[in-house]
Amino acid sequence: MLEIDGGLLLTLDALLKERNVTHAAARLGITQPALSARLLRLRQLFGDQLLIPASSGRGMVPTPHAAALQPELAKLIERLREFANVAQFFDPATSRRVFRIAATDNPAAILAPELIPFLKAKAPHIRLAFVLPDKARIAAHLEQGDIDLFIGAAEDVAGGLIGRTLFDEAFVTAQRKDHPRGSKPFDLDEFCSLDHLLISTSGGSFSGMIDEALATIGRERRVSVSIQSYALAPLVLMGSDCICTLPRRFLQRFTTSLDLFEPPLALAKFQMSAFWHQRMSGDPAHGWLREQVFQTARAQGR
Repeated sequence: MLEIDGGLLLTLDALLKERNVTHAAARLGITQPALSARLLRLRQLFGDQLLIPASSGRGMVPTPHAAALQPELAKLIERLREFANVAQFFDPATSRRVFRIAATDNPAAILAPELIPFLKAKAPHIRLAFVLPDKARIAAHLEQGDIDLFIGAAEDVAGGLIGRTLFDEAFVTAQRKDHPRGSKPFDLDEFCSLDHLLISTSGGSFSGMIDEALATIGRERRVSVSIQSYALAPLVLMGSDCICTLPRRFLQRFTTSLDLFEPPLALAKFQMSAFWHQRMSGDPAHGWLREQVFQTARAQGR
């Protein structure tokens, strides 16, 4: 098997096109001695002179072997150029790339419903996976390419990653349409007296950040239902008299079935960011994915 590198292929191509050592060396941007050394290596590899001095004394002429190689050599060099450019070009309309986004239930429920059709409209052949993050190994998974992006809070990731804020989010309280309490704003006493639905991502908990905020002012609420999935929350609210306090971006898509209110207590906003590994910063496909995520977040904010 011939052990031939790209530099030797380009040298042979230049010699066959220029038929002159001086011109071929200039074409390649190397010295004549360097080109002569490459030609010697090519002759050894192919067991043929490849190019010999012309009888006129001006330039060189290819041997039959070299002449037979020239058409296929041109095709091979073009394929090598295409191969080298693969990572530098991304066409969303034709790409079949698989993208993986790690996100817990909260940011996934907020982003995915708008992001998925937004991506598929521009890149119909890509595949997109939302996966649950292993928070202890987020940085390693991003570095190894197991995931492309992590969507979450800054405190969930270690240093060394590139991050950009997607949005600052506020909480609202939801109830079903035609709730027995009516549609007036909540006061704190009523808020605490009603049955609450809580989403416990770890599963089974009946206390969360709302309860912590209430405790700071000496109050408590009655959490009667705990579920583990954001997707289930609107269905439970529509079929019960429970109320639930969740991110506005998530609940606002259900306003045909739910009424939304400002909670009657001060709740801190939370921030969601996108994180990726530095090695992906220059990848056109990855850059495209990031921009679609940012555009989706901006559109939701409007």
